[in-house]
Amino acid sequence: MKPFKKILNMTTYHRDPRRRSLSQTFVLVSLTLLGPVIGPQLASAETVLEKVARTGTLTAGTSQEALPFAFANDQGELQGYSVDMLKLIQAQLTKELGKKVELKLIALNPQDRIPKIIAGEVDLVCDASSYTWERDKQIDFSVSYGITGTRLLVKKDSGEWEPATLANKRIAAIATTTNELAIRRAQPQAQIVIVKDHAEGYEALKQGTVDAFAADDILLEGWLQTIDNPGDFEVVGYFSKEGIACMMPENNSPFVYQVNYSLVRFMQGYLQGKEPYVTIFERWFGSQAKIPLTQDLRALVLETMQLVIDFKEEIPESELSIQSLKPLPHVSETD
Repeated sequence: MKPFKKILNMTTYHRDPRRRSLSQTFVLVSLTLLGPVIGPQLASAETVLEKVARTGTLTAGTSQEALPFAFANDQGELQGYSVDMLKLIQAQLTKELGKKVELKLIALNPQDRIPKIIAGEVDLVCDASSYTWERDKQIDFSVSYGITGTRLLVKKDSGEWEPATLANKRIAAIATTTNELAIRRAQPQAQIVIVKDHAEGYEALKQGTVDAFAADDILLEGWLQTIDNPGDFEVVGYFSKEGIACMMPENNSPFVYQVNYSLVRFMQGYLQGKEPYVTIFERWFGSQAKIPLTQDLRALVLETMQLVIDFKEEIPESELSIQSLKPLPHVSETD
């Protein structure tokens, strides 16, 4: 018996009609007062997959300055390796739900990612996010579909940059990122200067208000490709290696399944040399890409992919065909 029905039935044991009426009135008034509390609880019980099925929209957070993972091009359009992963997830959800799913992209600052996920304002975030135990307390992660690490952007010929030499150095880092954590662990005596985003970190280094800017190695290399005087700077040191993954709300295993299936299918297809997965990867990291991977980093990325798919059941050949996911819905973008 449902709880509310049981409460109402409890009122029928009174033999006095007047008393029965009063007790029923009490229950009805109580339920009315509880309504505002019960309503949000019932609404919050909707899973991400149910929400996407109801609205026909996958709302995804990403970055506009994490080249080549996620960034805004000259026309302000969000694109990149992680954005392509979101499009594959969108296509998988379209197939799974049997209805057109629109992808709505929202540009987020790093410090806003987890709060927006928890608040339900975005269904997932795919940019250049990496795993930490502290983050895992609040949200869930997908499998890793890339790898990066914390390095330092410094001015050319500015000295040694080993952990021991970072003491008392002014190191810019974005708050709550793994880059900040990596530098604090490497050298507790480093002076961490918190910046709100990558642009502020780059500017602080150019102006000389900090000695270095800590960020993901691929992102730093990407920035060097966009400036007029790349020879004035260099990327140095290795302070961490981290897998890149999507972040999602907790307790949404059916949705996590769809995300992971999409990412593993991409990696398996790429390693098997199948289109369009090869084109997607080479577009952002190949020899003709804006930021080609070094041979060592490329080998590490491929090794990471292989380890991920080795822990999963092999996806059938028929599922690796992009034809199984067509037609792909369009993308809606908002700032």
